[in-house]
Amino acid sequence: MEKIVLASGSQFRKAILMNAGLDIEIVPAQIDERAAEAPLQESGASPEDVALILAEAKAVEVSTRKPGALVLGCDQTMSLGDEVFHKPADMEGARRHLLKLSGKTHHLNSAAVLVRDGEVLWRHVGTASLTMRNLDPAFIGRHLARVGPKALLSVGAYQIEGEGIQLFEKIEGDYFTIVGVPLLATLAELRRLGAIDG
Repeated sequence: MEKIVLASGSQFRKAILMNAGLDIEIVPAQIDERAAEAPLQESGASPEDVALILAEAKAVEVSTRKPGALVLGCDQTMSLGDEVFHKPADMEGARRHLLKLSGKTHHLNSAAVLVRDGEVLWRHVGTASLTMRNLDPAFIGRHLARVGPKALLSVGAYQIEGEGIQLFEKIEGDYFTIVGVPLLATLAELRRLGAIDG
């Protein structure tokens, strides 16, 4: 089995991949994601395209520092209509996110890109649709007080694997895409490439 270099500092993504039996080395990409994203949004790139382009940029950057290695870059965007969300900066931002998402369906777009020596071998984006129930503003305040700063760790100001699941009435898409790695598609490609046993 080949060691996979994860172009991310995300301990959550690392845990998902290691739990799936992969040999993972973490090498965070050295790119300014917001600076890379700005021209994409101005050009009208879709949220799916933004996720793919950022995942690719991370993987390519790390592959220049890890010759010969198979590098996995991941990125996730969250969109409500045409609006792309970013992680809230503070609890007031988290409150505004949840108020905006209340009663609506938003999309999580999780991209994965495999690169070796700067060459893109594979790219994929998985999308999940999540419908929040109608949330009372007072409930949002109580919810955020309970979960605390964890709300600031995700783009949607919720953790689906924790209390955040209580915010939803309907979810379409797989769990791994929601938490940031389109895992089944990634594993299938790693098998196809012979990087893992299959």
